[in-house]
Amino acid sequence: MSDVTNAPSRNRIAGLFLDHPATVNETYFGHMRFAFGFAFWLGLAAMAALVHALIPALCETTASRILKRLHARIESRH
Repeated sequence: MSDVTNAPSRNRIAGLFLDHPATVNETYFGHMRFAFGFAFWLGLAAMAALVHALIPALCETTASRILKRLHARIESRH
C-alpha cells in the first residue's frame, strides 16, 4: 500500500530533477556539470563587463567573446 501512495511524489521528484535533463539527452549529473560550467562563464563575463564599465580600456571584448562561445555551445546542443 505504501508504494501506491509514494508514486505521485516520486513522479513529482522525477519531474523536478530528471525530465528536463532527459530532453537534452543528459543525465542529472551531466546536466548539472554543464549548467555549473555555463554559470561559471556567465559570472566571468559579468565580472569582465563590470571591469569594462569602470575602466573602458580594459576587457573591451571579453564579455562578448564569452557570450558568443556560450551561445555556440547552446546552439550545438539542440
